[in-house]
Amino acid sequence: MNRLVPIPPGEARGVAVEAGDIVRVVNTEGHQVVDTWAFCTADPLEFLSMEHSRSATYRILFKPGDTLVSTRFRPMLTILADTSPGIHDTLHAACSAESNRFFGMASIRPNCEDNLKEVMAERRVRLGPIPCPWNLFEHAIVTPDGSLIDEPASAAVGDYVELRAETALVLVCSACPSTVGDISLGTPRGAAIELISQG
Repeated sequence: MNRLVPIPPGEARGVAVEAGDIVRVVNTEGHQVVDTWAFCTADPLEFLSMEHSRSATYRILFKPGDTLVSTRFRPMLTILADTSPGIHDTLHAACSAESNRFFGMASIRPNCEDNLKEVMAERRVRLGPIPCPWNLFEHAIVTPDGSLIDEPASAAVGDYVELRAETALVLVCSACPSTVGDISLGTPRGAAIELISQG
């Protein structure tokens, strides 16, 4: 039986999964960017790494069939399906209190970095430097001159990315509250993690 874990707008949720488990990150309301991290259960200092995964796949945008890797180049997540337009940023840092100040936002909270810290603190895991998230559904386009342009996420209601865990891990997803660049097309809406099956 599937289990749905709703993620309210501007908040984060974490789920523990075993090797072989299949999960979906669902854009329940459409146009929502979802900052996504994965930490190895056995050692949270080993985590899903965007830079290592870019090297492993030789792409900056991942697609179904790709296996994303940890900081030790070990398989962590395989992309099984993607019903969205398929653009998921791998370059931007998570929004934070500091980035909100940098960009002159009226409020520094909520933000994805603090959301991640809270989820992991509940699991009694203290994090070091915050890893770059896999920004699901975020359209950050690299132009020919190397500049970045943000466009609103075009994911429709119900679009999802389906993943298979290749090791035991904690998956954390934050329904990004940032309005910098209008990445979520206005007001953040929320998302969900759907546990599909166990290996």
